Amino acid sequence: MSFEIALTGINAASTELSTISNNIANNATTGFKRSRAEFADVYAQSASSSSSSNVGQGVRVAQVRQEHTQGDMQFTDRNLDLAVEGLGMFRLNDDGSTLYTRSGNFGLDREGYIVDTSGNKLTGYGVDSNSDILPVMTDLKIDYSDLEPNRSTKIDITANLDSKADPIPTTVVTPAVPPATAATTSNTFDPSNAKTYSFSTSTLVYDSLGSSEVANIYFQKVDDTSWNAYPYVGDQTLHGTNPGATPNEPLPIELLFDQNGALSSIDGNTDGATTFTSDTYTPASGGASDQSMEFDLWTITQFDDAFGVNSINQDGFSAGRLEDFDVDTDGTIFGRFSNGQAEIMGQVTLSNFSNESGLRQVGATSWTETYASGSAATGAPNSASLGSLQSGALEGSNVDITQELVSMIGAQRSFQANAQVISTNDTLTQTVINIRR
Repeated sequence: MSFEIALTGINAASTELSTISNNIANNATTGFKRSRAEFADVYAQSASSSSSSNVGQGVRVAQVRQEHTQGDMQFTDRNLDLAVEGLGMFRLNDDGSTLYTRSGNFGLDREGYIVDTSGNKLTGYGVDSNSDILPVMTDLKIDYSDLEPNRSTKIDITANLDSKADPIPTTVVTPAVPPATAATTSNTFDPSNAKTYSFSTSTLVYDSLGSSEVANIYFQKVDDTSWNAYPYVGDQTLHGTNPGATPNEPLPIELLFDQNGALSSIDGNTDGATTFTSDTYTPASGGASDQSMEFDLWTITQFDDAFGVNSINQDGFSAGRLEDFDVDTDGTIFGRFSNGQAEIMGQVTLSNFSNESGLRQVGATSWTETYASGSAATGAPNSASLGSLQSGALEGSNVDITQELVSMIGAQRSFQANAQVISTNDTLTQTVINIRR
């Protein structure tokens, strides 16, 4: 019996040495999780025997358990090197089968899909036509198509009009011309004559084809609390003209400020509205559709300070080529385009399990779901109990070489001790055989 008992010890020690060897061999494998051999004693007892006289029958391998602890971060310069900080695993599509991994060294295939080193596709949430995230699982793909242009529909202006500025006179007195005693002429606003306005600012706006034009806004002080604003795109006024004048005079937007320097009305509208919609104009580029824009003047003030434009923003842009992309900590993939725009291209998701040790290993640092692991709970990083993503980093193996070497010495001693038991039993057996001689 002692031969068999010692043999179970040798087999157990051999399994432990194999487990340790596998850990050491994968010390540099991205996303690898170390394993630990766990043992249980073998004990047999009949109904008629006494427990005080029974001897155990050795040891068996109860299971080889993987430890899903966090590995060290290894920082890189690649935006598709992804590491999970906290709970969660990447979800992969292997030709219809679902795999899970912590190894985040991803790349692109020839069709633009994000794949791992085995060609399995990384899955996550896709986007709709407006680049809004759709919470439906799909294979994540980088779309290299040009970003379509977006025509300008709104301009927001934050500026201060200097309250100390002199009003622009509406008439100019000219010398007498005989036989008349005096003559006056109207000082009509003219964007080409800087004497007819106080300040101006400009920005680029875009038409439906992505061509740009300069939009100008001219400010003309009327008196202590009122100003006129004249919006133009190119040489086209955006607020109409006075048909009774010859030549037609552009109609101003009348701005009225209160005693605190805040805008109180636009064109006599005192109901709190601080925007106006321009007239339709024809873009200079051929083929583009006519368009209008909304001007938001809410943050224009009149303080005793120099004229200044803090910001002037519009929502249009030209067509753009994809130049780069990056992944945020919540898994959102942003495409960076040559026109300065950023578009959401998808979102990496993570999956977590109630019992990670119950997952089945399938190689290439990947696992599949089992009954013991429970069903995957999938969601966006940084949500619920899921961890965050670190782009430009990889999670290294969680193997501690020092610990493995110490464990290996212990397994070696166990192997040697059990081998010694067999040797001792062999000596005893030979002694018994020799008694008969």
